[in-house]
Amino acid sequence: MNSVISKKILVVAESIDVEDSSGAKGRVALIQNLYKAGFEPVVYHYTRKDINLENIRCVSMKENRRSMLFLLSRLERYIRYYLKLQLNQPLEKIFGFSFTLLNDRDSMIAALNEVNFKPDLVFTLSKGGSFRPHHALLQIPEWHDRWVAYMHDPYPMHLYPKPYPWNEPGYKQKEEFIGKIAEKARFPVFPSLLLKEWMGQFFEGYRLKGEVIPHQVDNSYEPKGALPDYFDKKKFNLLHAGNLLQARQPQWLVQAFENFLDRVPEARKESRLLLIGRTGHHTEYLKSMGAEHPEIIVISENRSFKEVSILQENSSVNIILEAKSEISPFLPGKFAHCVKADRPILHLGPKNSETRRLLGKEYSYTAGIDEVSNISEIIEKLYFRWKKNNNLRLQRPDLEEYLSSSHLKEVVESLYEKK
Repeated sequence: MNSVISKKILVVAESIDVEDSSGAKGRVALIQNLYKAGFEPVVYHYTRKDINLENIRCVSMKENRRSMLFLLSRLERYIRYYLKLQLNQPLEKIFGFSFTLLNDRDSMIAALNEVNFKPDLVFTLSKGGSFRPHHALLQIPEWHDRWVAYMHDPYPMHLYPKPYPWNEPGYKQKEEFIGKIAEKARFPVFPSLLLKEWMGQFFEGYRLKGEVIPHQVDNSYEPKGALPDYFDKKKFNLLHAGNLLQARQPQWLVQAFENFLDRVPEARKESRLLLIGRTGHHTEYLKSMGAEHPEIIVISENRSFKEVSILQENSSVNIILEAKSEISPFLPGKFAHCVKADRPILHLGPKNSETRRLLGKEYSYTAGIDEVSNISEIIEKLYFRWKKNNNLRLQRPDLEEYLSSSHLKEVVESLYEKK
């Protein structure tokens, strides 16, 4: 029997619905790999619906709909929708957080007070910019000596690197909140070494106590099913799957792809650039380019996790597109999915980025987001590789190991030793 199977880990997760967000996908893979590593995770989640993970006990935390905070949150929402008075931002400037978030925090605390076992570690897993489980754990001091606070992104927004930062309503209270986590959590954990270093420059606790647990490859999940009608597996397919935030500007990639087709005319009939996911500020531009160029396929909506996984594993190349910046400390959630797909990764982003750090200095298929000529040349090299062997592979067992349950086991066992 595995020597660590008795070690119970309480996981407090905001969502374990893989269709919810890329963040939720990553958190579910982490939970599943904790189980594979020989630990015994028990998941308390706030997904608002019953979801079960195989072999893992999952408890849905219920929203308290009778509290004063709940009533205030609904009153604010009523005023916003029916009277057209935007009170949410002025209220956040005063309280730092919305009434909804504060009620969710209290609802989680009530559920966690019913936990009937003593966990060895307590993981808090969130998504986006809410950090609701972290809010709850701050109010449960008896667990602070075993608290693993997973910090998936910089926070608050004014601490993001350029071009992302802006001052949110209540940003001072939000910064105080994130500083308390740095102080109280026994193990602040980041998916990226660069993110740990980035947040460590603002809060000493992150610098001194921070650990790194990367996004996980879940090898138990094998997507099966028919390919969608818009995808032709026989073609040279370059796929970007994921939301195009405003700072992730696709126009240079599109231009580079068209330049490649102009230089290699015979490639036009057998090459496709696919952009799958919400396109936001770039929607009109991409729709016009897709209408003008049939080689560019734009699906301006999120598709299911299963469909995207099938596409990633059947594409010729997977693209990771980041913002134009001096540094990108994020490890994109889909990095693990791209490694699992075992297709060449075209990384477009700054040299000082976690993705490029992991791919390594010798990795060939990287360029700045706006380096059109360089991107076009890389696409051309990949195309002629594909012509010789249309089953291109990434072949990076080192990355597969780094993102695996076996490496996760080593890191978590080191936390036990330090605790």
